[in-house]
Amino acid sequence: MWILRPLVLVGAPAAVLVTLASPLVADGLRLDPVRDPVVKAECGACHLVYPAGLLPARSWRAMTANLSNHFGDNAALDQATTDRIAAYLAANAADAAGRNSKMMRKLPPEVTPARITELPWWTRKHERKDRVAPATLARKGAKFRGDCKACHEDAEQGWFDEE
Repeated sequence: MWILRPLVLVGAPAAVLVTLASPLVADGLRLDPVRDPVVKAECGACHLVYPAGLLPARSWRAMTANLSNHFGDNAALDQATTDRIAAYLAANAADAAGRNSKMMRKLPPEVTPARITELPWWTRKHERKDRVAPATLARKGAKFRGDCKACHEDAEQGWFDEE
């Protein structure tokens, strides 16, 4: 009987930890945050630094290829900086080598979404429960549908909880 006591002392706290942590993992999305200082500085100067894992590489390439018209704004950079940002985003994209990303589910290979709100995954997660209804967005202080930080405080760190 004395052998079981240490197992209970070690096993019980571990079980509690797993139980407490499980809803956090199950009820949210965890992506790698942007770690490149140039990407963080240049993209973050105007908006949320969106984790690269939110879009496929083809989307990041298309976006960085036309920074002079970046959603209506001129975000043009010198070629070396643009190339660095494009390479980083593509290397860490939702469809980068070895990733099996939720973002890519039901996204046809010929489709190049310009916004995360164009992803089938995003639509399934957000258009239920009126999460992106105009009244909900206004209440949360969102400026547009892809204003992740309005609802997900830790979006730049790659954590998108469901509540």
